[in-house]
Amino acid sequence: MSDTAPAPSATGSVAAAEVVDRVVANLELAVRAPRETLELCVFGLLAEGHLIIEDFPGVGKTVLAKSLARSLHLSFSRLQFTPDLLPTDVTGVNVFSQKTNEFEFRPGPVFANVLLVDEINRASPKTQSALLEAMQECQVTIDGMTYALELPFLVVATQNPIEYEGTYPLPEAQLDRFAARLSLGYPPLAEEARMLAEQTTAPPLDRLRPVADRTDVLGAIAQARAVYVEDSVGRYVVSVLRHTRASPRLALGASPRAGIALLRMAKARAVAAGRDYALPEDVQAVAEPVLAHRLIVAPEARAAGITGSDVVGEALEETVVPA
Repeated sequence: MSDTAPAPSATGSVAAAEVVDRVVANLELAVRAPRETLELCVFGLLAEGHLIIEDFPGVGKTVLAKSLARSLHLSFSRLQFTPDLLPTDVTGVNVFSQKTNEFEFRPGPVFANVLLVDEINRASPKTQSALLEAMQECQVTIDGMTYALELPFLVVATQNPIEYEGTYPLPEAQLDRFAARLSLGYPPLAEEARMLAEQTTAPPLDRLRPVADRTDVLGAIAQARAVYVEDSVGRYVVSVLRHTRASPRLALGASPRAGIALLRMAKARAVAAGRDYALPEDVQAVAEPVLAHRLIVAPEARAAGITGSDVVGEALEETVVPA
């Protein structure tokens, strides 16, 4: 099957917006989380990025990833990262066949449209790095042979924000490859009571049906790529990035890769709104989940309780918005 996305059409933005709306509505049937969070998951897919979900156990991270794959009729694979996991357990391995007297490649779990990497910080840095080529270039190289991954390709990684014993924190360079960091949080009382009733009788995930397919996804991705970005909006993104780099609260500001991810997510949001052009408000809406996890807060600011999200909010407030 070809990985070439359909060419953008005049009515493509409206069609892509309908796809996003159907998928988000379908996710709401199985995942008890704010609609804005579910929309960000779909934006990440359209932006050709990857997501890291940092939250407590049992709030629905796995269900979210499975629901997204099932809603779009995409292949799904899950990896439980553990300290003894090897890079070949992720990418695949060449195995010698006595029948053919040749090595045969056996693909690993990474060969899926949606890959859930559970507790990514529990595996060694060597195994974590096995994802880098796949995330950046949508391919893996084994023994000098390169194998392309089928598009779309989305990595959804999870980690527990309060458990650090026996973990290997992701280095900044790898965190920078995740388009956005999300948090589901605990549902409101009524929603949690409803979830308990559903999960103990007929889990919604078991009844979830596709509302779009791979062709729809590739078409929406093409529309997101084609979204028009005025020069003033591009300069606005750069100004926000430079504000973080100049902030005395940070030891490290946002990188150019962060700006690319920010603009791609903003373009995906524009498509979801049925527009073929991006606005500053699109940038503002996705800035915190895109930028906050990439920033390194200076020690004195961290001691004062300042977070990356605080600095992003400050950058948005103090950067002049283009008219």
